[in-house]
Amino acid sequence: MTVPAALNVEQSATGKLWKFRQYDEMHVLTLTQKLGIPDVCARLMTIRGVSLDQAQQFINPTLKECMPDPSSLLDMDKAVTRVAQALNNKEPFAIFGDYDVDGATSSALLNRYFNQLGFNPIVYIPDRIDEGYGPNAAAFDELKAKGCKLIITVDCGTTSFAALEHAKIIGVDIIVLDHHVAEPQLPPAYAIVNPNRLDESNNLRDLAAVGVSFMMLVALNRQLRNDGYFAKNALNEPNLMGMLDLVALGTVCDVMPLTGLNRAFVVQGLKVISKRSNPGIKALCDVAGISEKLSAYHLGFVIGPRINAGGRVGEAGLGSLLLRTDNPFQCQEYAMRLHHHNEQRKVIEEQVLAESIEQATHQEKSVVITHGDDWHPGVIGIIASRIKEYCHRPALTISFDKNGIGKGSGRSIPGFDLGSAIHAAKQTGLLVAGGGHTMAAGFTVDREKLSEFQEFLCSRLNSQNLELKPSVTIDTLISARAVNMELIEQINSLQPFGAGNPSPTFALANLKIKFAEIVGSDHVRCNLSSSDGITLKAIAFRCMQNGLGKTLLDNYNKSVHVVGSIKENNWNGNESVQLIIDDICLVEAAEMKAVG
Repeated sequence: MTVPAALNVEQSATGKLWKFRQYDEMHVLTLTQKLGIPDVCARLMTIRGVSLDQAQQFINPTLKECMPDPSSLLDMDKAVTRVAQALNNKEPFAIFGDYDVDGATSSALLNRYFNQLGFNPIVYIPDRIDEGYGPNAAAFDELKAKGCKLIITVDCGTTSFAALEHAKIIGVDIIVLDHHVAEPQLPPAYAIVNPNRLDESNNLRDLAAVGVSFMMLVALNRQLRNDGYFAKNALNEPNLMGMLDLVALGTVCDVMPLTGLNRAFVVQGLKVISKRSNPGIKALCDVAGISEKLSAYHLGFVIGPRINAGGRVGEAGLGSLLLRTDNPFQCQEYAMRLHHHNEQRKVIEEQVLAESIEQATHQEKSVVITHGDDWHPGVIGIIASRIKEYCHRPALTISFDKNGIGKGSGRSIPGFDLGSAIHAAKQTGLLVAGGGHTMAAGFTVDREKLSEFQEFLCSRLNSQNLELKPSVTIDTLISARAVNMELIEQINSLQPFGAGNPSPTFALANLKIKFAEIVGSDHVRCNLSSSDGITLKAIAFRCMQNGLGKTLLDNYNKSVHVVGSIKENNWNGNESVQLIIDDICLVEAAEMKAVG
């Protein structure tokens, strides 16, 4: 049965179909009565699939309730035993991490733990341009020459067959702590701890690598305690709970679903972050001008991009170095450098994005691919994400070198497992290399196979009959009178918001535009009023290019339906409620569609 368009909006000002999320009203009533929570909270939890049994854990997630025994993961005990052996024998060892936020937080987390035991392992972060993603033979040779017979790879290694085969030949044990989708065959490592191994039977597939790394440390800490290691060496146990700030940061920035164990990691990690005890995170907050309490939003959209910027356009290992440094003066210097790299990234991104949008505009295929010669590889993942949002289809962006070899990055839409599709393309000989998650992937492709590769992905997507029409999904309809601080407090009780638990989106019907003006270059600030005399202050960000801004500016005193989110606005110490407009539709246009 076709679900009717929300408020009859089949094509909004931005060209989108509006849809209400479907949910069970009886379940809403059950949650409200059993838990004594407000109706809006029960409604939002129901929409997010929270059962009555899960509700208390969702509201107050703890590691004790959410985290299973780490030994339930394959190879975990084997990995822990080998690391404990290295500690007991005082072996030199290394941590090899990816250059993104998940890799930076994972490597910093392990390093900080081992520092508290008196060890200072080498941390090796490969250069994105010179070395590419993941382990490589030259890096392993370098670490072996420095005396390392054990290397722990974090956020990489699961598909690094050649590099791990080389490590085996030169006599170096490799422990892989990863979460990327594995192939049926695994590379020759001492241990591979990865909830996304095909032979795993756990419910931890949504963990980031930093979550896997934390679980390994929990298991290691337990074994060291049982072995009497701390007493024998007159050591205090490392403060694992105090390191949850890194786990929260990596989990949010790798866009992992904030449900189950991840939700517990982020909720508890945000409590640690609020103390700003990690000098690197504190320095980034200072550089970014964050003075308020940190939320998942700040991690994902303010702090994360700056850490990522080192790996994208600057110094690959700088983010990890910042997060594992205790000297506040050094942290300030590192944070400023990352901030500068982030500004460079924005300039590069703007140039490549303009070219990508031009290409994407003329593509009608279900999977969009944009590409260019010598595009900076550090921004192609961001560009793929922007093009996905622009086209509302899976998008891949590729930078080709002079030899016709392209490094690419892709972003997917719900329902299409891009990581599995990339693996399948590799297995059929269309890719030189590739791997990733359900929603994001990286790959290497020969220019001559680009067209065939795109057709392969389109065929795979088309067979699923997914809805590709751009749409806005709305949680529920509310009145203007309901928009107040009490509603914000109720909404905030369901934080953190992010993947798997998105910030609530509301629809408000029949509001009149009473005032609208451009703010900055492409934002529009406005006042909207309801028939019962309520006036709402609202703003639409970056809206002058998509039809939303023009609709607000050109329709004074006309009635509109609005979709957006409700936020608290603090300005000069004054607290008020603000509607953040995501989309809009003239009521007369919606009514014409309904009649038609």
